[in-house]
Amino acid sequence: MQDTNYTQLKSFLEEAYHRHNQYQFIENDPIQIPHSYSQLQDIEITAFWTSMLAWGQRKTIINKSKELFQLMDNAPHDFMLNHKESDLKAFEKFKHRTFQPIDCLYFIEFFSDFYKKNKSLEFAFLKHQQEGDETIENMLIGFHNDFFALPFAPQRTRKHVASPIKKSTCKKLCMFFRWMVRQDNQGVDFGLWKNISPSQLLIPLDVHVRRVATKLNLLQRPQNDFKAVIELTQELYQFDSKDPVKYDFALFGLGLEDFA
Repeated sequence: MQDTNYTQLKSFLEEAYHRHNQYQFIENDPIQIPHSYSQLQDIEITAFWTSMLAWGQRKTIINKSKELFQLMDNAPHDFMLNHKESDLKAFEKFKHRTFQPIDCLYFIEFFSDFYKKNKSLEFAFLKHQQEGDETIENMLIGFHNDFFALPFAPQRTRKHVASPIKKSTCKKLCMFFRWMVRQDNQGVDFGLWKNISPSQLLIPLDVHVRRVATKLNLLQRPQNDFKAVIELTQELYQFDSKDPVKYDFALFGLGLEDFA
């Protein structure tokens, strides 16, 4: 990248990042769901689950997430620890696109098992970090394996929690990580997980981000896969090595503005 182009593009991305990384962003984005909670575990559960449901229109994602957590009396951590078998009946009708009741019930089973033994979901990922890891890739792989390690884990549910091993972009997990790890003065992302560096995050690659990144010559790879995520993140790393994924706000926001 030539110096002139680098300077101009960085300035352009910085401006777009600051324009979209505003507290008002929350009111129209699925991140509003975890923002309606204050307890760490409630934020983790709702942030993870909402991001896993994040495909389709944002308004629909928000409405379906609200519907889901209302079934838990808007106290998801307490529900995971204390629900009775009879309480699960209400979830037998919950659906969002291809996310079916069987998937929903397994998510509950995982969270119930996990939180009875652990205080924070961060540990489920952090335990898979290896010395010298520059990205969250190993954490994503290890978590996927652990998530489906319970007896009778439905094979069909695996598609809802991605893994780099499958060459997936892992868009939803990357977005979840951005929410939990990044922290700045704007208050959109939570920054609650302190043991993972923002420099390790990977860009959530959706259609908006890909379209804009391609238009700006930040992404050359034609396939929508994990290698494309690495390629784009490395390009963004040149502009801010400590926090490359902050430009998700810029690329996603520009996409909403029909920049490309």
